[in-house]
Amino acid sequence: MILETERLYLRELDQGDFEALCQILKDPAVMYAYEGAFDSGEVQEWLDRQIFRYQKWGFGLWAVILKESGELIGQCGLTMQPWKEQEVLEIGYLFRRLYWHKGYATEAARACKDYAFKTLGADEVCSIIRDTNTASQNVALRNGMSRKDCWTKHYRGVDMPHYRYVVVQPV
Repeated sequence: MILETERLYLRELDQGDFEALCQILKDPAVMYAYEGAFDSGEVQEWLDRQIFRYQKWGFGLWAVILKESGELIGQCGLTMQPWKEQEVLEIGYLFRRLYWHKGYATEAARACKDYAFKTLGADEVCSIIRDTNTASQNVALRNGMSRKDCWTKHYRGVDMPHYRYVVVQPV
């Protein structure tokens, strides 16, 4: 286990989580900000990328486990992401639709922010969110972040404006 909150555990993803990840990444409603659902190959690439991140940086997107059931309900964690001409530390989150609007994303994202500051010693952390993804923007706001700038990413043949929400380490 990496982190624990009131209702959640966060731990590294492993190959045994493939089917649970499929429930998230193959859902078109969950993946609308990515221009559509992933296929099985893309889910496997996603999982492999997280495992590589754990080896390279010691962090990545982690499995979010609901304490009361032991079920994997989403993923939330820290990744290094390109932003304009630099790499930034980002809190990312994706949850099964069944678990939306219950405060889980905010709870997990806050724990990741604390981890970034206290464990990694980060000066700032951000969330990079597509301009149309209001729900994720609201999670960033509840996580103490404010919108700093905008950049257009090109993904799956589409130009996608993204906002970067940032919070700095309290002094």
